[in-house]
Amino acid sequence: MRGYFGVGIEGISKSYNLGAILRTSNAFGASFAFTIGATNKALEVKRTDTSKSENHMPFYEWDNPKNLVIPKNCKLVGVELTRDSINLPSFRHPMNCIYMLGPEKGSLSNEIQDRCDYLVKIPTKFCINVGLACALTLYDRSIMLGGHPERPVKIGGPNENWVKPLKKGNQKFI
Repeated sequence: MRGYFGVGIEGISKSYNLGAILRTSNAFGASFAFTIGATNKALEVKRTDTSKSENHMPFYEWDNPKNLVIPKNCKLVGVELTRDSINLPSFRHPMNCIYMLGPEKGSLSNEIQDRCDYLVKIPTKFCINVGLACALTLYDRSIMLGGHPERPVKIGGPNENWVKPLKKGNQKFI
């Protein structure tokens, strides 16, 4: 996949959520990650980031949104459930971007929302866990930009013969 992306989290307070976000970001190939205004407790992620993402991608800590430096030619994409946000399945992901997530109990600050080039939302009835929001957003990026073939028209996989019965009730995957 060409381009790059980073993941930022504003106002995070729980180490388990930050650990899950860092691990997920690492798994999907993020180039970097950062926090803005994270609590000290949230930054204790050694036991929750089982992929040891600090060994694989840079991690930055910003005190406030004013200090955030965004690379040239990089779009800031806020993941926020607002009335005007673009539904994620209808969004074309930028090649180079930062996905900005909000705190566990709250929203992205107005200052961050104002800096965003785009606001996207996951089409759910209500807000979901920030770690899950990160995973769904990065999965959507992977589906769109990851070089995957188009989905088949018929139900199932692209090859109708992917499952062959052996005996009654048993199946063999080839």
